[in-house]
Amino acid sequence: MTIERKPAKPKKCRVATCRASFVPARIGQAVCSPACAMIDAPRHEPKARKALADIERQDIKVRKEKLKSRADHAKEAQAVINRYVRLRDAHLGCISCDKPASWGGQWHCSHFRSVGAAAHLRFNLWNMNKSCSQCNAHLSGNIMVYRPRLVEKIGAEKVVWLECNQDLVRHEIPYLKRLKAVFTKKVKRIEQRYERGQSWAAM
Repeated sequence: MTIERKPAKPKKCRVATCRASFVPARIGQAVCSPACAMIDAPRHEPKARKALADIERQDIKVRKEKLKSRADHAKEAQAVINRYVRLRDAHLGCISCDKPASWGGQWHCSHFRSVGAAAHLRFNLWNMNKSCSQCNAHLSGNIMVYRPRLVEKIGAEKVVWLECNQDLVRHEIPYLKRLKAVFTKKVKRIEQRYERGQSWAAM
């Protein structure tokens, strides 16, 4: 005895931009063509789509990293260390004037010896101190006040060392990467402590 199969009923394609009528060729078929299947598949594969997007982002990140120059890496390292210095000195006022820590303006990281004059000391923490934007940006550090206050902060011997240091140092890319990584961790630790309500003195 032969059982006749009922002909499949037409249905509409599940793809919203298509919605064409078609007769399914198999059970569970929800789209009318391979083209619509390609459009429809990602909607039902969110994990696969996310994994692919993550891979693409990582690939772009790696390629961008390879294109960076030594100057790019130095700039990134400098930004992180500047952030660290502002956090380290958060309880202090401006190194170059009488603005207190409670001043509501923008704080900078000011180099006692500028990066242009002493690039080899650009990452030296004795050479880097919190300053108000006015002193750092408009008064070139306000060095006449900066120096005596730096002497009070770190001692005359260290200040003289900074002033006399003429070492020739070239910061290579591997060193700059390590520097950025180390100070990124330091910044995160300090920020977490501040979030927990701890003062710098307790750190």
